[in-house]
Amino acid sequence: MHLELRHLRTIKAIHDAGGLARAADRLNITQSALSHQVKGLEEQVRMELFVRRTKPLRLSSAGLKLLRTAERVLPEIAALQAEFEGMTSGRAGRLHIALECHACYDWLLPVLDSFRKAWPEIDVDIRPGLSFEALPALAREEVDLVISSDPETIDGIGFAPLFDYEPVFLCAASHPLAGRAFIRAEDFRGETLITYPVERSRLDVFTGLLGPARVEPLAQRQVELTAVILMLVASGRGVTVLPDWVVREARSNADFAVLPLTEGGLTRRMYAATRSEDTAKPFMAHFVRLARSEPVKLQRGTAG
Repeated sequence: MHLELRHLRTIKAIHDAGGLARAADRLNITQSALSHQVKGLEEQVRMELFVRRTKPLRLSSAGLKLLRTAERVLPEIAALQAEFEGMTSGRAGRLHIALECHACYDWLLPVLDSFRKAWPEIDVDIRPGLSFEALPALAREEVDLVISSDPETIDGIGFAPLFDYEPVFLCAASHPLAGRAFIRAEDFRGETLITYPVERSRLDVFTGLLGPARVEPLAQRQVELTAVILMLVASGRGVTVLPDWVVREARSNADFAVLPLTEGGLTRRMYAATRSEDTAKPFMAHFVRLARSEPVKLQRGTAG
């Protein structure tokens, strides 16, 4: 049996209209063409689909089975068509995000809150389990956008610059380094450095300062939560380096000293990596615009 969507639409239209004439009007075809279509379908299934001596026209048991299929399948097809149309027009789609930046949740969540209000039909998710293989996951279409400070040359992947930030040094106000004008790589030799639990290649203090100077801290302690890092630093258990948007409140807190790394400070840039064919999608472009503005508010202390 070769069953087509038009056959399901025909069965449902005749059932809903109660007759061939009204169903033909609904389907925008002639009654003769509709009768011919019904006859061809009955020849395929080798059963009558209607009890023709009744008014209104009534479905046979075989016709009722087709009707139940039509009532299940046609709404799914309509929903799928609407979804595809939404994707084509840019109203719908998927935005699954992976982060190579542990501290980015501070600004990403406000961005996503604004984004969902503008694009309620977009399926948004954060995929933390892919953070260590974020760019390969992007290429495999497991995620749609990667937040990274380390752009690479990858075929089919583009990196849109978002904003510049400064990694800064934090210690307790009572720490011997608190009175310095700036922090040098050598200053870490006797310190316990508290970091997020990520590889060194994703920590600004190692890539921008300690690595090039070939300096090792006395010890490294990995902590998951920013609040806990700040608590440990305030209690003198170690020092840390965090992006400037994270330390906005610590700058005015008497428990901390916030200092630049090197005399001129370090500057890093955050990027949004996407597949090249997705870059021009309206919702993707809007996300990038939001991601360029929200972190700046945090850096200036004007968010909220």
